[in-house]
Order: sequence, then structure tokens, then C-alpha cells
Amino acid sequence: MTVTAQREQELLASVPTGLLINGEWRDASSGKTFDVHDPATGKVLTSLQDATSEDALAALDAADAVQREWALSAPRDRAEILRRAFDLVTERAEDFALLMTLEMGKPLAEARGEVAYGAEFLRWFSEETVRHYGRYFTSPEGKNKMIVTHKPVGPSLLITPWNFPLAMATRKVAPAVAAGCTMVLKPAKLTPLTSQLFAQTMMEAGLPAGVLNVVSGTSASSISGPLMKDRRLRKVSFTGSTPVGVRLMKDAAENVLRTSMELGGNAPFLVFEDADLDAAVQGAMAAKMRNMGEACTAANRFLVHEAVAEEFTQKFADAMKALKPLRGTDPESTVGPIIDGGARDDVHALVTEAVDAGADVVTGGAPVEGDGYFYQPTVLKVSSGSPILGQEIFGPVAPVITFSSEEEAIELANASEYGLASYIYTRDVNKMFRVSEQIEFGLVGFNAGVISNASAPFGGVKQSGLGREGGAEGIEEYTTVQYIGIADPYAAQ
Repeated sequence: MTVTAQREQELLASVPTGLLINGEWRDASSGKTFDVHDPATGKVLTSLQDATSEDALAALDAADAVQREWALSAPRDRAEILRRAFDLVTERAEDFALLMTLEMGKPLAEARGEVAYGAEFLRWFSEETVRHYGRYFTSPEGKNKMIVTHKPVGPSLLITPWNFPLAMATRKVAPAVAAGCTMVLKPAKLTPLTSQLFAQTMMEAGLPAGVLNVVSGTSASSISGPLMKDRRLRKVSFTGSTPVGVRLMKDAAENVLRTSMELGGNAPFLVFEDADLDAAVQGAMAAKMRNMGEACTAANRFLVHEAVAEEFTQKFADAMKALKPLRGTDPESTVGPIIDGGARDDVHALVTEAVDAGADVVTGGAPVEGDGYFYQPTVLKVSSGSPILGQEIFGPVAPVITFSSEEEAIELANASEYGLASYIYTRDVNKMFRVSEQIEFGLVGFNAGVISNASAPFGGVKQSGLGREGGAEGIEEYTTVQYIGIADPYAAQ
């Protein structure tokens, strides 16, 4: 399907540009706006109201005012809202996909995949809403009856990143709605448009005014700072870089806020000598090039057994070389731009540093000339100690390093402060179990390059954060546990 300029403008004109506070779209208290750019061209797409600290507190006022009523709402009512939202997002899949392509850059085919993935959180948590059970049991000594219940934690601040504009919003909003929490959503300033349209869709699905409030703005600290100092806020959920996550956890400590932190990653992709190399290359392309490599789950370190390293690297490089860096609306596009000029410069600086340290460029290795912030899909041969192995690349660059034994592969995989995603390619199931139990990562893909799923718990260890999103565990992040002890009802007999 050809996307015309008129179609783009009509879609952009349909997106709310204000702040959503207590069910109404309003202007920022300062009257200021900020521009949202197309990373494929560098041109301005549209402008949004720029939220201030005053606006953030107004959003918390709205969330706090309806928290009690929302917490007491029937689980079935909350479930039906989420299900209607799933249906609406699915019906509007082309709108959401195009909007993400315009503001984030990913090819339309990938954006459509994100719509399906992001919408699934709405459906999954609509089903979990009515199955969030407590417990009733007798105390071990038999003297009391015991009830354990789950209650909504309360008003929550949700801070989403720019790389998955829809999925990161639904992955936080859906379990908060399911649990009975009200929210203040702060989208990333680089890609706020999808969240604006999603919030409008949630209201159309029947979400009451004040339950979800959206404050887009250029200064994250002006929004998060006053909210996290306010005792009415009870939780913060953040997806983004580890340094920012650490600062937020320090701020959260003052009011002992519940925190969910999905932070950086530096995923190893292990290819053993018995792997199906064609399948491994296909998995490597998925694990590396999904979202142009701008994903915390992206494979950043390709650890390949020396017996198959040459063959794997050449096949991998051939597949990377065949990609076409074009604007995501172009039917021929298979890889989009980096999010902005600064991020592209950072990626190129990592490549340059690696080459200066002795890396060989197999393919790529430079920015693409012309409009936008495109970078050539790149494969490097590196050795142990290469500086790029310790970095979260966040771009289409794949360093390959060899190993000679299972023990060395495990050691190389764990040689990172991060512990989010990892990937293992081998035909030996026993080896998969041995390696997965010894590597320090929250997610493991076994002969699979994409493993994220709404029904699975997503999260990492070490500097990759704490807490889990998705799965049966996802709703627990938005609840507190209350225990009620009841005197033995038989004692009076």
C-alpha cells in the first residue's frame, strides 16, 4: 500500500496535541510547545504542548481524585475496557503503524508487528484482570483463618522510551488498569504522538476521566521530579537507560515508592559448533535488526564457536548487506533511520573506536549519505577486549567474537554489567540447559531471535533493572499484598 503525503497529513491532524488531564485535552500552563521530527528526513511532523511541573501536578491531582473509586470498580468492568481498547487498536492498526513509522522511523512492516505485539498486552491483561486471585487458608497451628488479598498500589507514574512507542505504553497502562491503579503517563519527547493517539483510544474504550493522564514534554525531570516528591504518588515504572533508572530509584527512595525498572541491555548471541547456521543467521538478523538495533533486547555481542565463525560471519554479513536503508513508508524499506543525529553520531563513534582498537569491518561501517539519520548495517570482527563489547550499541552494528569452549562462551556472555536478553543457538538441548542456567540474564532465546510476548514475564538482572512486565507477574507490579487474620470461628462453639 502506497502512503501519500496527504494520508500522512490527515493522520497527523487527527492526533491530539494537548495534555490529557482529567479526561480533557488542554494547553500547557506555560503556553509553550515542542516539535516532533521525522528521523528519516529531519523535518518537523507536528508540535505538541510542552508540559510543566504545574501540569504534572495537575495530572496527579486528577489521578488521586479518582483512585479510590477506580480501585473499587468491578474487575469485569476494567477487563471490558481493556478488551474494547484491544479491538479499537486492532481496527486502527494502519493508523498506529504509520504514526510510529513517521515519528520513530521503523519500516511499516515492523510497525505493524509492533501494533500486534502492543495490542496483545491489552487483550492479555483484560483476561488477567478477572483472574487475579487471593488466598484463604487456615494458619498452621489451626487457631486462625487467614485471608491474603491484592490491592492496587495507587497512583502510578509511567515513563516510556522512544523506541517502541505503542508497546511500551500498553505494557505499562494495561496492567495498571487491570489492577485498579490511576496513572500519569510521560511519553518520550522524541516519539510522543503514538501515546497521544493511544490515550484518546483508551478514552473511547470507556476509561473514566482522570484514570489515565498524559503529560508530554521536553523536560522529563520537570515532570518526574515534583511527582516523585509528592506523597500521593505510590509507584514509578520506567523503561530507559540504566543511569536514568538509577537516578529515579534514588528519588523513589525518599517516599519508598514501588519501582519497576526495565533498563539497559547488552545481549550475547551464542552460536555453538553444532548450530544450524542458516537458522542462526536468520535469528541473528531478527535479534540484531529488529527496530534497527534500537532495542534493549538487541543482540550486541555475537559469540561464535571458532569452528563455524568464518562461515557464520560471512552469511551474516551477506544478509546485512542485502538490507535497504530507506524511509519506512517506502515499500522497499527493510531498515529505517537511527532516531536522531546525535544517536547516529554515537553509533559511528563506537564503530570508529572499535576499528581503531583493531576490529575489521566485514560490511558497512559508515553513515548513509543523504537526508535523515540512516546508518549502514554493519558487521565487525573483533577480539577480546574490544571496547565495543562493553557498550549498549543501540544501532545496526554487530560485533563478532570467537570462543573455543562452552566454558569460555559462558564467561564471555557474563562479562557485562547488564543482564536482560540472551540468545543460544545449538542442537543440543542439554547444552542449552547448562548454558542458560549459568548465564546471568532474565530472558533466554533458544534457537529463537525474538522472544518477547505479552504472556511472558519481561525483565532483567544486574544493571538491567528489577521487576517484570507482562505475564502473570505483570499485574503484581501494580498491587500490594494485604493479610487479614481472623479469629478461629470454631473457638466459640
